[in-house]
Amino acid sequence: MSGEERWSLDELCERARGALSADYVPAASARVRALPDRRTVRYYQTAGLLDRPRLEGRKAIYGRRHLLQLVAIKRLQAEGLRLAEVQARLLGLDDDALAAVARLPAEGAGPAAPRRESFWTEAPADAARSARPEAFRPTASGHRPAASGPSSPAKGRLAGLRLAPGVALLLEGARPLGPESEAVLRRAAAPLLRALDEQGILDPGALP
Repeated sequence: MSGEERWSLDELCERARGALSADYVPAASARVRALPDRRTVRYYQTAGLLDRPRLEGRKAIYGRRHLLQLVAIKRLQAEGLRLAEVQARLLGLDDDALAAVARLPAEGAGPAAPRRESFWTEAPADAARSARPEAFRPTASGHRPAASGPSSPAKGRLAGLRLAPGVALLLEGARPLGPESEAVLRRAAAPLLRALDEQGILDPGALP
């Protein structure tokens, strides 16, 4: 692995989540974890879906091929394939073939932190309903801004999540969404997005 990118297990998971943040709709099944974590990676290794890491002493080192495999697995699961079918699909693929399935961002490993697709606004609800989602400004930190004035904390607040180009979920009176909430909502919305696509409501190519 000399000269290649070298990551710890946590860093591998971060980069996989970043690579999946742009155009990924998780599998609809509640039994499929939306985004990979340490336990997921270890399970895939045990099942033979993911290459074993290189050991340097007691430290496990992961490289680009592990990233390609991990992202490819999640994309195929999002298409509805079971793990046995995913394994058969990926068996024997070289890095170029894996890259075609994984569809990593142009920068390769992507940013360490995934791009957030949620937004949050303090605008009055009536005005916010008529505004386009692109006009809402996401909070920089992802935490709830301090309330101003004596009004109810929930009044006029909207939290939202962009599910696909042209499709956004709006939640009145909600707190800003965290990464885990985003993943759960995306998984729950997957059947709706497929129905919208089947009805020709979404733009062509809106879903991966």
